[in-house]
Amino acid sequence: MPDSFFSRIPKPWLIPLGKALGLSAYALDLRHRRIVKRNLRFANPDWPAERVLRVSRQVFQHAACTFLEIAQMTGMRREDVLSRVRVEGEEHLTDAIRDGKGAIIISAHMGNWEMAVVFASCFLSEPLVAVARTIRSRAANRRILALRTRFGNIILDKQNALPKMVRMLRQGRSLGILIDQGTVRSEGVEVEFFGKTTTATPVAALLGRRYGRPVVPAFCVREPDGAMKVIIRPPVELQKTEDLQADLQVNTQRMTFAIEEMIRAYPEQWFWFHKRWKRHYPGLYPEDLARRRRRREKRKAKAARASG
Repeated sequence: MPDSFFSRIPKPWLIPLGKALGLSAYALDLRHRRIVKRNLRFANPDWPAERVLRVSRQVFQHAACTFLEIAQMTGMRREDVLSRVRVEGEEHLTDAIRDGKGAIIISAHMGNWEMAVVFASCFLSEPLVAVARTIRSRAANRRILALRTRFGNIILDKQNALPKMVRMLRQGRSLGILIDQGTVRSEGVEVEFFGKTTTATPVAALLGRRYGRPVVPAFCVREPDGAMKVIIRPPVELQKTEDLQADLQVNTQRMTFAIEEMIRAYPEQWFWFHKRWKRHYPGLYPEDLARRRRRREKRKAKAARASG
């Protein structure tokens, strides 16, 4: 559906419509319904089945609301963005950038993370440098890139972004990094996330330690009435010793705890669709294992036919 359709949806209808679409997706999308439920049970073993079911549905609803909001954001002016978002803890960010050298802002796929990126440049009155993975669909990537850069933000492709991130920090710019997704073991450090071992990117810990820049957690969550709230936490206390690897592990863990704390406060608003623990607990996603096994068998059969 064209963006103009979504832009015409009256604000009072947006959340009810998003929730209805989310429930429809929950009913139809068996694969992601399984992933969400398994993740919730795995991360919260003390939850009763009723709560897992309720939050699973809410996860789909919030994802649909976020989709509609993102579609509407393409037509927003700077004043529209600022008027839609309330800020809690803004002093933590303003203090962090007071010296004009920028900060490293860490966040997660929570609430409306795209609004957080757009809001940052409007709130700071200067571009934010955000790191993001390129979307496979060229059309979708073009649209989301236009949204993210609408008010001057600079978007770096996650692939081989570190040298560019260093250059931007040296220029005194603030970086925005989503650190809640997993990474391959060779590029990450092991951390505990909801009491379970997984990997996380150490890039924010590395840059914060190397350049002495504050690492500030910030999240854009949705309030019950549909309004947006950006919650900014105090900078993460960074350990700096002569042992670089130990510092990276400790500091990445502290940042991961900051992410986990926010998810526990708003569990229905995190993107539980990620197979977050697949590298250490592959049995959590048996269908994914079976799918990869079938793909390998098809590749082998194709290679055999080609060689024959």
